[in-house]
Amino acid sequence: MRIIVLGGDGFCGWPTSLYLSDRGHEVVIVDNLSRRNIDNELEVASLTPIAPMTTRLRAWKEVSGRDISWHRFDVAENYHRLLSLIKEERPDAIVHFAEQRAAPYSMKSSWHKRYTVNNNINATNNLLAAVVESGQDIHVVHLGSMGVYGYGTAGLRIPEGYLKVEVRVDDEHRIEQEILYPPRPGSIYHLTKTQDQLLFAYYNSNDKVRVTDLHQGIVWGTQTEQTSRDERLINRFDYDGDYGTVLNRFLMQAAIGYPLTVHGTGGQTRAFIHIRNTVRCIELAITNAPALGDRVRIFNQMTETHRLRDLATLVSNLTGASIDYIENPRNEAEENELAVENRQFLDLGLEPITLQDGLLEEVADVAKKYAYRCDREKIPSRSLWRARADREAHV
Repeated sequence: MRIIVLGGDGFCGWPTSLYLSDRGHEVVIVDNLSRRNIDNELEVASLTPIAPMTTRLRAWKEVSGRDISWHRFDVAENYHRLLSLIKEERPDAIVHFAEQRAAPYSMKSSWHKRYTVNNNINATNNLLAAVVESGQDIHVVHLGSMGVYGYGTAGLRIPEGYLKVEVRVDDEHRIEQEILYPPRPGSIYHLTKTQDQLLFAYYNSNDKVRVTDLHQGIVWGTQTEQTSRDERLINRFDYDGDYGTVLNRFLMQAAIGYPLTVHGTGGQTRAFIHIRNTVRCIELAITNAPALGDRVRIFNQMTETHRLRDLATLVSNLTGASIDYIENPRNEAEENELAVENRQFLDLGLEPITLQDGLLEEVADVAKKYAYRCDREKIPSRSLWRARADREAHV
């Protein structure tokens, strides 16, 4: 298949691009290197050394014999460039990673909120509009977030996208239907993902665009089989307070002798998935596309759930690191239960990688190898969800 990967230089986009290429697909990357520019803004770098894009692509050609082309432009801004590329390449599928992906970053200031909304929603709408204008039947695969559901289960397992409801018309008549599971975003970033859902539903209904939306859990791990072949191919390892995912942060903190930073009570329960399962899920979604006319297909892309304090204890027992409970910068419940349905990917053959499968040690080894690159001042999370409330409380 011919596949365009939007955001193919990022933490999930890069290993996905290599995986799809390795599996025999023809891959075209679009990326404006915005994530690298955000590193410059935040004055922090990936713990692992990331090679320039042309070096990465040359290294992949050397180790695999396969070409990946790269086009540098902004999907949210350069609509006609995107449309021209789609017309030229005539892809079977487009994988959409081209969104600002960090909740803390989206909450840093009013500018960051506006940037996240402008970038993410414009990118999604531009993609869908370009697919329609191209006149082609292209399957759009989008990396969403489990965070669109919020983190309250209402006493049930969160279904895969849709909720069956019954509405009482009168004492004798009831109407049954399925609706999108009611969203409850916890940040501006998650809010943009809920807006994505509505855009997909509209273009699917109005223009018959085939869409698969992947509501992904927190990604842990760093390397895939492909990114491990050459150091020039190594994947990102973000550890800072804005972009570092919680389990990777814990393992990095342990590697440098820094206390594991648990926000609040650590009773927040979250869904997780390993990066190797992420790339496999993308391929499964691509190769099991909805038929023309089908509604948006939604998967819960996760393999397990854990409380954050339990993860900290697990890493502490593995490494001997101490645990530091600190004030929670987020506006969220201190404790929550989370039960999630993920049957669709399992039925398609996904083999879940869990924390018990030994890959924690692999991530810990990567963290130790590159610990010298860590800037300890960048570890704390300084994005506050309740800045105004906190100010008013001290007036």
